[in-house]
Amino acid sequence: MASAALASRALQPPRRHCAPSTRRPRGPPTTSTAPWPRRRGAAAGSAPCRAVAADERPAEPSFPEGEDGALSGVVERPEADVVVIGSGIGGLCCAGLLARYNQDVLVLESHDRPGGAAHSFDIKGFNFDSGPSLFSGFQSRGPQANPLAQVLDALGESVPCASYDSWMVYVPEGQFLSRIGPTDFLKDLDAFVGVDAVQEWKKLLDAVIPMSAAAMALPPLSIRGDLGVLSTAAGRYAPSLLKSILQMGPQGALGATKLLRPFSEIVDSLGLKNPFVRNWIDLLCFLLAGVKSDGALSAEMVYMFAEWYKPGCLLEYPLEGSGAIIDALVRGIKKFGGRLALCSHVEKILIENGRAVGVKLQSGQIVRARKAIVSNASMWDTLDLLPPDAVPRSYKDKVKATPQCESFMHLHLGFDVENAREDLGIHHIVVNDWKKGVDADQNVVLISVPSVLGNGLAPPGKHVLHAYTPGTEPFSLWEGLDRKSAEYRRLKEERSEVMWKAVELALGPRFSREKCDVKLVGSPLTHKRFLRRNRGTYGPAIKAGEATFPGQATPIPQLFCCGDSTFPGIGVPAVAASGAIVANTLVSVSQHSELLDAVGI
Repeated sequence: MASAALASRALQPPRRHCAPSTRRPRGPPTTSTAPWPRRRGAAAGSAPCRAVAADERPAEPSFPEGEDGALSGVVERPEADVVVIGSGIGGLCCAGLLARYNQDVLVLESHDRPGGAAHSFDIKGFNFDSGPSLFSGFQSRGPQANPLAQVLDALGESVPCASYDSWMVYVPEGQFLSRIGPTDFLKDLDAFVGVDAVQEWKKLLDAVIPMSAAAMALPPLSIRGDLGVLSTAAGRYAPSLLKSILQMGPQGALGATKLLRPFSEIVDSLGLKNPFVRNWIDLLCFLLAGVKSDGALSAEMVYMFAEWYKPGCLLEYPLEGSGAIIDALVRGIKKFGGRLALCSHVEKILIENGRAVGVKLQSGQIVRARKAIVSNASMWDTLDLLPPDAVPRSYKDKVKATPQCESFMHLHLGFDVENAREDLGIHHIVVNDWKKGVDADQNVVLISVPSVLGNGLAPPGKHVLHAYTPGTEPFSLWEGLDRKSAEYRRLKEERSEVMWKAVELALGPRFSREKCDVKLVGSPLTHKRFLRRNRGTYGPAIKAGEATFPGQATPIPQLFCCGDSTFPGIGVPAVAASGAIVANTLVSVSQHSELLDAVGI
């Protein structure tokens, strides 16, 4: 989940330009309302386009911006085979693989740092995550690896991680340390819920774990968006896919088709009735896919169960924070000759003779694409970049009719370790009322304290914390508010209270709000402005069984999309896969097959 953005200015220093980045990337902007800080390790004075957030910017001059706070930069060598708009994980995965395929690729990022939703940022020595913080599969290899791990492997990059196996859960039934793995969670259920829940969870695992082989039989890196997929995926992995289906028994083929249906259908078919089990499944689905079990794709959930509830499974956290993932992807892009241009806000996608041929930056500069444009923006924001007369009415209507997930509230804190319980864990989930539903606003809060495991994420003797409501904050409450107004400040205080209370529950009686060194609150307006996301949305609220996520191609030749508005959907593994699919589609089948051979999948 995420953030990124800026403001107007009163004073303006001499104009500076951002050229394609050649130095180690700094973590991207915060979802907070404070200035964008430098990443740890960035040289002093090395930020040619420092951005200032809108809500609480300091009384110092900012660097040149255009309308809506976009930074104006100049792109050196404004031409490439493929131009990628946006440097979220999907866009970076796409660009990295294209560079690996020896394509001349240029990533255009509106802000002064890359990363989109997965950036990290530094304030007073506290290194904060602004988005996803629950990871697994970084160390996996081979055909069944996590899509992001497969892309990093293809780029010859890695992300050093700490491993752990549990998180704290605070639910109406009580609080307990929830452990992953096939047996430990059963012990938790037995102790805190009852034998009924244990039996139903066993029944669920017995049904879905065999399905996971089929769900993971086609490596994400093998998929492409044209008929070449018959060679790179279906033909290459058909034997393993058939074997996994046969291993599912007489109902194997039927079980495989269920992977394309809502996960609730599998749950219902098993006759699972225990309220806690049903609520827990809904919670996992919502956190991973943005919808409850009646809308989550079974294949995605089956994959998750295999990742979290198989023998020997572990969760992982990057030792240097989530920004280390972005650093690794950017290193991979540059290693193979790709380019990243920061402070390069795309104002318009250029269409000539019905084809996407380039982009116009807010600075007025034109950047040409010889082969393709790839948008890592949301479907709604991509539509806004296109000339209205170039878009088929049917496509426009479909995008506008696609339902959206809601937005976020964020709370970032830096505090002394003495301000929290001694046995503090890295992750905490707070559910206030199951009856309201996990998708109700102000009901679920996620908390991450990565300094428990990470290296140098906070000053000595300090902790860093990120709490957020997971895509449940209604944008309508905030729409039209002036971010400088007393009304806006009052609403931020009111709507952030649920996060403060969750933090107090997780950190224990020693915690004091007044003793925090850093306190930052981000609202849906912050989210919209920093990420340039339509209405600050988490992404499309597309339910399996009712609709499908769009593919990566668009009705406009040479224009492709990746990210959470395209198949496979929302979540880090999904957006990484979407970027890979576009990259694979833009090269020949032989190049694609050679890469699969090279990385051993």
